[in-house]
Amino acid sequence: MGMTAFERGLIGIVTLAVILGATLWVRRDAVRYARLVGLTMLITFCLIVLGAYVRLSDAGLGCPDWPGCYGDFTPHQARESIGAAEAQMPSGPVTMAKAWKEMLHRYLAMATGALIAAIAASAWLARGAFPGGRALPLALAAMVIFQAALGAWTVTMLLKPAIVTSHLLGGLALLAMLVWLRLQNAPARIIPGSPPRILAGLAFVALLAQVALGGWVSTNYAALACTDFPLCRGELAPAGMQFEHAFHVFRELGRDAGGALLPVDALVAIHWTHRVGAVVASALLGWLAWRLWQGAATRGLGAGLAALLAAQLLFGVSNVVFSLPLPVAVLHNAGAAALLAMMVVVNYRLRRRAA
Repeated sequence: MGMTAFERGLIGIVTLAVILGATLWVRRDAVRYARLVGLTMLITFCLIVLGAYVRLSDAGLGCPDWPGCYGDFTPHQARESIGAAEAQMPSGPVTMAKAWKEMLHRYLAMATGALIAAIAASAWLARGAFPGGRALPLALAAMVIFQAALGAWTVTMLLKPAIVTSHLLGGLALLAMLVWLRLQNAPARIIPGSPPRILAGLAFVALLAQVALGGWVSTNYAALACTDFPLCRGELAPAGMQFEHAFHVFRELGRDAGGALLPVDALVAIHWTHRVGAVVASALLGWLAWRLWQGAATRGLGAGLAALLAAQLLFGVSNVVFSLPLPVAVLHNAGAAALLAMMVVVNYRLRRRAA
């Protein structure tokens, strides 16, 4: 049946009302602008965590079309289609519970997009009155449009790993940009001495690479390719790992480049590479946390970074030892987002030091 013209119009009116309402509330008030950015930042973090929950609970195709659910705005309206799909494949990807998970994620994404549009509109209308200017808010608006396209392709291309991983990284990019924008609109803090800016940059790059590897593990369902720890299949470096299949980007889920079933040794290669990346990233982040702890002005940053790193390592190991319990897996994704946000704060603070 699909959404009626009234429903589509109502969605458009509500979205426009959010954008206009938030923009009028901000006007040229820098404090309100900073609060809007902060609120959007927190909602984006929640959106990333909810997206991880949807993916890890196999609800990514709970509504196999986009943007609606079998053409309707809510799973309740599409209950007949969902029921028919569930009856045909009881253990398949479509159930009422999974449909609601997927649609709640889409509703929150819609709200996030509206708030980012309000941020961009407010910055544009302020004509440079807000710190940071217009460039970053407009880049945020462009990024959220691209992220929406990735969300649609995630469904229509049936969870192709490259698209799903890009969608995850796009969400984290939005979070990082919002954190930076929020910091630009916060009081500047001077860090005396010689902060470890080069180390912070290297650690940030290592973290980005490790987050991308983690997304590749998740989207290829390779989290339990190695079920022992600290070894992997009883070896430090398992024999027979197939890296040529593991990191071939343009392929279908569960298939190699030729369309054959993805071999287990490829999944082992993905998982093992993520573990190696964890060692490298943890070493750099731990070293940075120690350097920050040594400075009186950066001790809080060092303690926060160390705490987040320790929690993330604990979640990662627990995923293997306890066979990927859903709450821990979701927390591992949340930890990655929190670490990324923390590293944005660290790099911003170190680079904003007075000359």
